[in-house]
This record gives sequence, structure tokens and C-alpha cells, in this order.
Amino acid sequence: MATATPKASESGTAFEPLSRAFAQNPYPAYAALRDKGEPQFFPDFDMWLVARFDDVAGIARDNSMVRSPEFFMSEEEIIEQKRRQNWLDMPHHQRFVQFSMLDSDGDVHDRLRKQVFREFTPAFIARQRGMIQSFVDKLVDGLIGKGEIDFVEDLAAQVPGHIIGRVLGVPDEDCPQLRVWSERVVQFFDINRSDERKALAEQATTEFYHYLLKLMAERRTAPQEDLITRLMAAQDAGLLNEDELVSTCMLILMAGHGSTIDVLGSGMHALLRFPDQMERLRQNPGLIHTAIQEMFRFESPLPFFHRYSTTDCMVGGKAFPRGTKFGLLYGAANRDPAAFGEDAGSFDVARNPNRHLAFGGGAHFCLGNHLARLDMEVIFITLIKRLKSISLAEAEPQYKPGLSVRGPKALRLTLTPA
Repeated sequence: MATATPKASESGTAFEPLSRAFAQNPYPAYAALRDKGEPQFFPDFDMWLVARFDDVAGIARDNSMVRSPEFFMSEEEIIEQKRRQNWLDMPHHQRFVQFSMLDSDGDVHDRLRKQVFREFTPAFIARQRGMIQSFVDKLVDGLIGKGEIDFVEDLAAQVPGHIIGRVLGVPDEDCPQLRVWSERVVQFFDINRSDERKALAEQATTEFYHYLLKLMAERRTAPQEDLITRLMAAQDAGLLNEDELVSTCMLILMAGHGSTIDVLGSGMHALLRFPDQMERLRQNPGLIHTAIQEMFRFESPLPFFHRYSTTDCMVGGKAFPRGTKFGLLYGAANRDPAAFGEDAGSFDVARNPNRHLAFGGGAHFCLGNHLARLDMEVIFITLIKRLKSISLAEAEPQYKPGLSVRGPKALRLTLTPA
């Protein structure tokens, strides 16, 4: 079987995900990769970038494609790979972040996922609506008379973390600090892995860990009706150990922060860039469900994940050997005209069907997607009902740099009450 040999020169595509131009508009670069047809080698991450919808979906849903290299690398080889990627010498990050439900596979992943899945049922999520509505109403009460706000900081960043914090059992007053830790931990997953960013990630993970130990000790003394108490009961039943419990709590809190904040910001920006769609939603609020799905498709908040092949495989008509690392460009796949038609680059609040890949696929499909969508539904419907108009108060919002995130740094808005 002929196999592809990674060569940095193989791709003639300029792909610079740390550039300002890419941050503002990555879609020309994504389109160029899709037009190549087959995966393109990206030396910065020593991986093959996959941009077409069918190829990305096929890998994401294939159980032979895994997150961890342990299925085909020795422990020594994994350590050497981590050394090259500057992932070593950060004990708490390695213990609780580099190992998690997200980055495990097989029986370990299935066991941990089962403990979380049994909690995040549709019925449980639906019961959170009243709590979310009350929280959002209070926030909007304090913002509606200000005239101008930063939507990202003043509203989007205040909701997801507090809601997932309440579900887990974190006091409201601690949620802002959890957001800081989450952002400092997650930033080290992107391309820039400098020693400075490494130290920041390790320090945040360490502080996060000690906070969770304190919270767990409190629950031992006084159990409550919250997720951390129930996960601790699963630990007592031998279904997960303490490190897995801490790692899972960190993952839930981190997943409940950044990506939802980002898609709230980019979703609002999309409504403002396409004012006919904003008006369409105002006239028919029942479109909120398809509108939110379109926000995830149009600006995927987590536009990149990786997989390793555990077998020789064919991707995009090209042969690859066992152990190949693929970079799944969800942001590129979700704008693929082959999957979404010639209007794939347009924002349509009524798009249906909309089988986007923003939540991933297969064994690693996002467990928190129902809660994220409920947060968004409540926020956008509340704003539409209570505001006569919403407009941009700046010429062009700046988006975050990097390959692994997609969202505006800030979004200055002018609000006119109804």
C-alpha cells in the first residue's frame, strides 16, 4: 500500500493561523485547502489538515480514529513527542488536562463519558430553563439602560460559566475566577506553546486543582443536589478514581466557558452582518432553534480538533499509514459548498437541514451541546423581545487569533430598549 510521506513543501497553500488576517477571516484559507481535494501537510503541528466536509465527518465518526497516540506508540515515543511539542514538565496539566475524557479513547473514555452522559439528559437540561431565564433577566436589567455595552464581556461571558458552575455546584462568586483558570489552561492547546504560556497553563491548572479539592471536601461534609456530589458518589462506587473525578470536573467547567462565549459573540455578530436575518428572527422567534444551529455552523467556535489513525487508511483519495495525525478543520467543513450548497458562506436562520460538525462526531460528540444551545436560546430571545434595535458600535470587531478558537475578542453594541 503506497503511503503519503509528510513534506512541508507538499502543500502550496499559505496557511498562517496565527496571523491577524486569518483571525479576521479564515475562510479563504479554508476554501483553498478544500480546493486541494486531498489533505495537506502542516509542519507546525506535524499533521495532515483535512478540510472537506465528507472527509472530516468520516474521520470524526470513525472509531478507528482516536485522540490519544497510546494505541500505536510506546510510552517512550509518547514522551518524546510531548517533549517536541513542549507538553512535558507541567505535572498538574499532564495529570488533569492532558488526560481527560476528551483525550482518552476506548474503555476509559466510555466509562468516563457514561458518568457524565447520565447527568446531562435532555430532561435535566430542560429543567434548567427557569434558572437560566432568571439569571439572564437580571443581567439584561442591568445593561439595558446603558446604551452601549461590550456584548462579549458584559453578557456572553457572564452566562455560560455561571450556569455550568451552578449545575456542577460552584458558588456564583467563584465563577469569574473559574473562567480565568479555564482560559489560561485552554490557551496552551493552540499552536503557540511558548514557555511563558506553558507556565501560565500549569499555574492555572494547579490553582484549579486545589480549588476543586476544597470544594470536594466541603461536599464530603455537606452533600448537595449538584453534579459534583453525584460524581463523588460515582467515585465512591468505584466507577472513577480521584484524578478522573478532578479531570472530569475541570473539563466540564472549561467546556462550559470558552466555546459558548465565543459562539454567542460570533452569533450576534452574524445577526448584525446579515440584518435581514435579524429581522426574520424578530418576526418569527420560533426560528431560534435553527438560528442557533446556524450560528454554530457559520462560525464554529472550536474549528479544529485532531485524530490519529489506528490503521492504514484512505482519506481524500490518498493513502496514509497507521499512526498518521489528522487535523480536522470543522470551520472549513462547515462552509463546504458540497455539503451546504452554494450559499454555504451566507448566514440563514432558517437553514434546514443543517448537519454541521461544530459539535464533533462519533464517540467524542459534545455532551454539553444541549445546555449551550439552551443558554443561547434564552439570551437571544430575551434580547429580541426587550430591545427595539441592536447595532454595532464599532467598525470591525477583532477576532481571537489561533487555530483552535473562533470568536470576537469584544463586540461593542448600541442598545435601544423596546
